[in-house]
Amino acid sequence: MNSQGLRGLRLFSFAAPSRFYWLTGWLIPVCWLAFLGFTVAGLYIGFFVAPTDATQGEAYRIIFIHVPTAWMSMVLYLVMAFWAGIGWAFNARMASMLARAIAPTGAMFTFLALWTGAIWGKPTWGTWWVWDARLTTELILLFLYLGYIALVNAIDDQRRADQAGALLALVGSVNVPIIYFSVKWWNTLHQGASVSITKGSSMASTMLLAMLLMAIACWAYAFAVVFMRARALTIERESHASWVAELVQGRIAR
Repeated sequence: MNSQGLRGLRLFSFAAPSRFYWLTGWLIPVCWLAFLGFTVAGLYIGFFVAPTDATQGEAYRIIFIHVPTAWMSMVLYLVMAFWAGIGWAFNARMASMLARAIAPTGAMFTFLALWTGAIWGKPTWGTWWVWDARLTTELILLFLYLGYIALVNAIDDQRRADQAGALLALVGSVNVPIIYFSVKWWNTLHQGASVSITKGSSMASTMLLAMLLMAIACWAYAFAVVFMRARALTIERESHASWVAELVQGRIAR
């Protein structure tokens, strides 16, 4: 077997719950430090360095929280659906646990996106909420997250719960591209994207820097919290495994 194949096998080995537990135990503190550092830097640049917007004034600064959380709400749903689908297709326990661990964090980011959007909408549109296509589909995304969480916790058989949750997650993933393209498909109040892979950015460089720093901070937070939740689920589901017994005994001994 060549070196690439060996590296692939080593990476795949972390799908084992015991190795995943060990790896994430090392990664979680790194993620928390990254979250704190990038959050402080992003908020400082966004609120104290970035210039005032010519049309929206100081109210626009909510975008440094709103836009990264909105990005995360969509990306995490797709990641959740991916792992749920992998768990369903290959009966991979760790993949299903990851999907479960992602759902509450995705729901939190979706709620923050809606909440900060309302704060931004009041001075910009004159109202807290409108049944705009982007806002409505984002609200549907929150319901999909909550529905997934409720469904997997309502079924006692964990395997059946994972399968049912995977079906809901995969069907619900259709909503994500609708959210993204809603401002192009319909005439909406919500503004279009200020940052585009193909067209670049229409923002000042300091604004863009602050937003990207906050996006990295959101990613670091998501990794830290999801890993912590996944580790707890791993201990719960693998309570019969010898490595869990050794882990618990080691903690008691200390």
